[in-house]
Amino acid sequence: MKPDRESVRNRKRLLLARATQTLVQAGVERPNSESELLLAAALGVDRARLLTGSFCFDDCSIARFEEFIARRASREPLAYIVGHKEFFSLDFQVTPAVLIPRPETETLVAAALKAIADRAASLVADLGTGSGAIAVAICANAPGARVMATDISQAVLEVARGNARRHRCADRVEFHLGDCFEALRDDNLEGRFDLVVSNPPYVADREIAALAPEVAQFEPRAALAGGADGLDFYRRIVPRVPAFLKPRGELIVEVGAGQAARVIDICRAAGLVEAAAIGDLTGIERVVRARR
Repeated sequence: MKPDRESVRNRKRLLLARATQTLVQAGVERPNSESELLLAAALGVDRARLLTGSFCFDDCSIARFEEFIARRASREPLAYIVGHKEFFSLDFQVTPAVLIPRPETETLVAAALKAIADRAASLVADLGTGSGAIAVAICANAPGARVMATDISQAVLEVARGNARRHRCADRVEFHLGDCFEALRDDNLEGRFDLVVSNPPYVADREIAALAPEVAQFEPRAALAGGADGLDFYRRIVPRVPAFLKPRGELIVEVGAGQAARVIDICRAAGLVEAAAIGDLTGIERVVRARR
């Protein structure tokens, strides 16, 4: 016999109440909303449908929900559990192989789109692409853009390729396995890029352990660790940027809180000009841009 709406609502309330209490005890910041999102994922419905009650429970979906809650209570990130994350109004697949896209990185994408807005066609390099969020967001919003994206991990590139296909950008994003410009060295690309972008590892090594458990224990360390002061990537890569940019081409990189001034100095030392910081929505100087 099919359960009536009231019994479904009561069961939902009970499941969510228990799950929310578990997440509260685990120290999760948004236990109510995350319990709802995880129940929706376990049922294979969206959150709106969950709230209307137009679904049915079964033993498998309840067991799946309980597994999801246990994983979240261990502080595994919500995005890894449900397998996706919204970024720049696009939905991206994520796995534990990739850093989870963050809202502050949207500042970088917005700056990149502004930099190429007046160009009918542009060639962009995305160094350390991860999930492909930056590369795909640029292509999805700039039809004349073509992106060459690099990463040192084949597993990471498989996730990024899937995201490019998902958002119908696969014909305009090329993925290259290798360490930043080394992955592009054999293609005679020096002096050809309108824009180089990157969200590199910039957390000081000693600070990683103090990050939220979701980050410190689950996200890939290689995407976080920036050396003793967090600036290793910039010192290593920025001096090579001018050789790959066209005249008046730009470098746009994400930086950690309090790092902008030092990254600007690195850009100037590399011969880049007009180096400046851009604040994110919270006022933190989150992006540095400079021009050849």
